[in-house]
Amino acid sequence: MITPPPQTIIGLSGGVDSAIAAYLLLASGQRVEAVFMKNWEEDDRPGYCAAAEDLAAARAVAERLGIRLHTVNFAAEYWDRVFTYFLSEYRALRTPNPDVLCNSEIKFAAFLDYALGLGAQAIATGHYARLIQGEGGYELHRARDEDKDQTYFLSRLNQEQLSRACFPLADLTKPEVRALARRLGLPNADKRDSTGICFIGERRFNEFLARYLPSEPGPIETPEGVRLGEHRGLAYYTIGQRQGLGIGGVKGKQEAPWYVAAKDPLHNRLIVVQGREHPLLMSIGLEARQPHWISGSPPPLPLRCLARLRHRQPLQSCELIALDESICRVRFAQPQRAVTPGQSIVFYQGSRCLGGAIIERGLTQA
Repeated sequence: MITPPPQTIIGLSGGVDSAIAAYLLLASGQRVEAVFMKNWEEDDRPGYCAAAEDLAAARAVAERLGIRLHTVNFAAEYWDRVFTYFLSEYRALRTPNPDVLCNSEIKFAAFLDYALGLGAQAIATGHYARLIQGEGGYELHRARDEDKDQTYFLSRLNQEQLSRACFPLADLTKPEVRALARRLGLPNADKRDSTGICFIGERRFNEFLARYLPSEPGPIETPEGVRLGEHRGLAYYTIGQRQGLGIGGVKGKQEAPWYVAAKDPLHNRLIVVQGREHPLLMSIGLEARQPHWISGSPPPLPLRCLARLRHRQPLQSCELIALDESICRVRFAQPQRAVTPGQSIVFYQGSRCLGGAIIERGLTQA
């Protein structure tokens, strides 16, 4: 007897979210198989990238649910499509968000192609997001659990990718997911959520980055040119950063925290200011490059909508006032703090995620 191919293949990470997503697919009567993806091999040692531990957890879940588990190595694809971009952005003194690119290039591209090759009709993940098929195509909406909503990281998906996607956790909160996992006796019910970027793991970020980018020390200065210390290289800092500046007490200055306000590559200076909402940290708008629209076409302008500049930031009212194929301009209803080049701005209308762009620079005047 020939075994029919699976209807859906779930990306099983070893975490509780994808485990419950797999269970929900099975409970709906679907034929389900799972794939564990390994995306990183460089310096793959215990304590840095927990791939071996995650694979063991994924195997235990697959055995408990009675589904077949495939393993696939996408390390080459990840290096070519995500990590090289990650490094190029840091070299350009921007702060990239590789998780956004990982979803569009690995989880919903390389993984999707692999799953279709196994005969599946769709892929599923443990993302907290909602998919709706509207009159104009597939729409991506925020999940019920606003705290865990991950549409920010899915904002560069397209219609073809969404047509093959499934997000079983759309209507669940994280506490409900963990409670269900405990009732089912899943071995990873209380496994802590992964944080940060997988290939960095638990190590210090700057130590990891130093393996790939040279250290180019220079002065840390106030906007007026007062030298306060020395930085290890502009690439190692991000706009709005407070920790790790190594600035002690400064004669004649009040004892208040310092924040990174700007980078001056021409003179290799790191500009810092005091006060979390110092004027140099605030932007009334921004310019962003590479706009991407989930519907496949840009919205009509001007467009009043909501946006967030980082995951879990409360949605901010804004107006999209200019747009072409390569760049867009946004004006905020309220000034925004620490607008960071390289990060994503993601746009929403109500619960619907429209798409996003990559921040190029903040604007301090209209």
